[in-house]
Amino acid sequence: MAKKTTRSSRTAPVTSDADAPLTVPGLDTTTGHAVADALQMRVHALNDLALTLKHAHWNVVGPHFIGVHEMLDPQIDGVRGMVDVLAERMSTLGVPPNGLPGALVAARTWDDYDVDRADTAAHLAALDLVYTGVIEDHRAAIEAVGDDPVTEDILIGQTGELEQYQWFVRAHLQGTSGALVSAGAEDEVGAARKATRKR
Repeated sequence: MAKKTTRSSRTAPVTSDADAPLTVPGLDTTTGHAVADALQMRVHALNDLALTLKHAHWNVVGPHFIGVHEMLDPQIDGVRGMVDVLAERMSTLGVPPNGLPGALVAARTWDDYDVDRADTAAHLAALDLVYTGVIEDHRAAIEAVGDDPVTEDILIGQTGELEQYQWFVRAHLQGTSGALVSAGAEDEVGAARKATRKR
């Protein structure tokens, strides 16, 4: 077996990246491929979310460390499962999913997560904003795939799960009034700072 290296020795890809000349029964090929194309950014966003959650899991510190550390692992597993479902749906619809890191970085419209080792409140406040962006984009994708109720149903279910994960995060950031300690923050760093000042 050939040794895998980090050197750039690539030539032309072994397989084509062209769409298959088919899709699922009940959809014409153009519609099926358009639905699948709408899922590619969701695959990128969820892959990014899983990595971001794992980064927070490794870098969270403070008195509530163990609760937050252990809360994030099931969310990471759940998000990774969502990626797999969407990628397989793309393939079913006749479009090859791209899960490569370079494709994610090239296509994303968001910046890297901006919090390293930090207090639990800081990470949770930043993650709350991350979840908001992913959920809003998932809801937009639901509208975009309206011609395919099967894909729409998948995205609706995933959005519900993502909203529950965000609720778990937000529960740590709320006072008894229900207001978030990071309310009004416009970016992750601002949210993290607001959350740690209120503690």
